[in-house]
Amino acid sequence: MFLSDWIDCSIARALDTGARRVVDQQQAPTVAQWRKLERQRLVAKRLALGPEARALHAKAIAAELDGLISAHKVQSISVYLPIRGEPDLRWWMHERFERGTRIALPVAVRLGQPLIFREWVPHAPLARGLWNIPYPAEGVELVPEAVLAPLVGFDRAGYRLGNGGGFFDRTLAALHPRPLAIGVGYGFTQIDTIYPQPHDIRMDRIVTEAPAPSD
Repeated sequence: MFLSDWIDCSIARALDTGARRVVDQQQAPTVAQWRKLERQRLVAKRLALGPEARALHAKAIAAELDGLISAHKVQSISVYLPIRGEPDLRWWMHERFERGTRIALPVAVRLGQPLIFREWVPHAPLARGLWNIPYPAEGVELVPEAVLAPLVGFDRAGYRLGNGGGFFDRTLAALHPRPLAIGVGYGFTQIDTIYPQPHDIRMDRIVTEAPAPSD
């Protein structure tokens, strides 16, 4: 029996709250192990994407993001610096800055704590945070109106499988009012379910290279 099939059997008695499946504390370790293996599979699939396809996907993602920013009248947005084959939107970040959007980058202050966001401008000096990820060394802190959350995978209900640190979920839960939460990734990383836990935050939108289906 596959691990995913075993999980399906083990949570058959779990409460079903609409699109979200709640897993109790006894089942959580099994889900955590499944997520670890699924991350490895999806990251390997992402890294296998060729440079030309990666550039085309990023262009399509940026077009979808432009539409969302316009529709929601977003004036400030947190982007991210890509790691491990995530969609590279650094060029788009520069374009949005030139068009007057305030840009922030997330900063992981310490493990187990929410992110903070620092404003970014071109040629700003960068410091290195957790996992050596750069962030603006001197940028002022701000709470962006929208947050791009890179995803390893996502499910049909709009839940995001991240890198496992819980930073974005913890941050979105702490911010009031909550920014527009936009998961960003590749369409081929969609899975049936991530087996959402009580701490998982559902994304307001998922943006991939494939156009979102019309309502």
